[in-house]
Amino acid sequence: MTYYIAPQFLNKVAIHITKNFLDLPQVPVPLILGIHGRKGEGKTFQCELIFEKMGVEVIHMSAGELESPDAGDPSRLIRLRYREAAELIKVRGKMTVLMINDLDAGAGRLDERTQYTVNTQLVHGTLMNIADRPTDVQLPGSYDPTPLHRVPIIVTGNDFSTLYAPLIRDGRMEKFYWEPDRQDKVGIVSGIFAPDNLPSATIEQLIDRFPEQPIDFFAVLRSRLYDDQILHLLETVGYDKIGKRLVNSKEKPPEFPSQTWSLEQLLQMAEQLQEQQQHINRLKLSHTYQPKPESTTAPSPRVTEELSPNSPSINLPSEVTQPVQQILEGGYSLGVEIADSRRFRTGSWQNAGPISTQSLQEALFQLSGILEEHPHEYIRLIAIDRQRKQRILETLIQKP
Repeated sequence: MTYYIAPQFLNKVAIHITKNFLDLPQVPVPLILGIHGRKGEGKTFQCELIFEKMGVEVIHMSAGELESPDAGDPSRLIRLRYREAAELIKVRGKMTVLMINDLDAGAGRLDERTQYTVNTQLVHGTLMNIADRPTDVQLPGSYDPTPLHRVPIIVTGNDFSTLYAPLIRDGRMEKFYWEPDRQDKVGIVSGIFAPDNLPSATIEQLIDRFPEQPIDFFAVLRSRLYDDQILHLLETVGYDKIGKRLVNSKEKPPEFPSQTWSLEQLLQMAEQLQEQQQHINRLKLSHTYQPKPESTTAPSPRVTEELSPNSPSINLPSEVTQPVQQILEGGYSLGVEIADSRRFRTGSWQNAGPISTQSLQEALFQLSGILEEHPHEYIRLIAIDRQRKQRILETLIQKP
């Protein structure tokens, strides 16, 4: 089966890998390629197709390996995997890359509810060090003077703004935002449904009917098409005997012949899938089972009254109140980050505490307390879309 590879995706990844294996004098080459974009758009799968096309060996890491009960283990593992990749280049004579999936999930910080650990700091520091000295990557407690082969690193994620800013600067990481256009979607989805011989017109109508759905939505849709055949197998064999039929059975595995699907059948199943998504977004049972803790800052009686944003008791300028009002009216969560002069220059912002309210008056009251507590520091507001787990806006409201 031949899957579609988006030309812009292929060019970006292939150029990055090739450039890191070339000797380009006086040309700085970032070691890390960061591929980010919406969830489910096939970032990892496109990379795998490109690796196969180029004959590239891959050493994989996931977000789950970037945390550990023991401080220092994840950073040591990154160094170990990098050295393994360099050894593969030396022994097998093939291009090799180190790929870290969902880096922002393991090392990023979305809001005040995301714990920032020693390992998170060490992971950022280790990747920065490797990007700066790619041929001199040592394991803790040992030293090998032999230079390593340079190994390109590819990381994927949804929101790289949650990472430590110096890590994603241009000299260390080249960024590529992956957002497939209609032509890319038609090509990728056509590859998914290739065994079913769907007409291209049907695929185009299906994509146009659900333009906001990611690529994996259509992959799951194809999987759902076989549910009726699997149900027939269950009813034929028996629910109590299906285990013996599929596990350690001498019979050949069941076969499910491809069928012809009409556009109406595809649209009906796609609507059912989309309805299940909407159920999750609509119910939000986590708000019922895990209510947010109340703010530790108890507002004074005069603030709990109906106050205007420019109330004298709060006394905040309009350039502060207006962004807060816009963020809350947009339905976003409000975050506050602070930085002194040194951290501001390096882009190393710190969380200033939760503002867990959608009330404008309460938010302004809590914000005024933060401003009074940090009069000589930079302060910025963060608008967070919790459904997409993405920062939408960053607004600087105070300069020392």
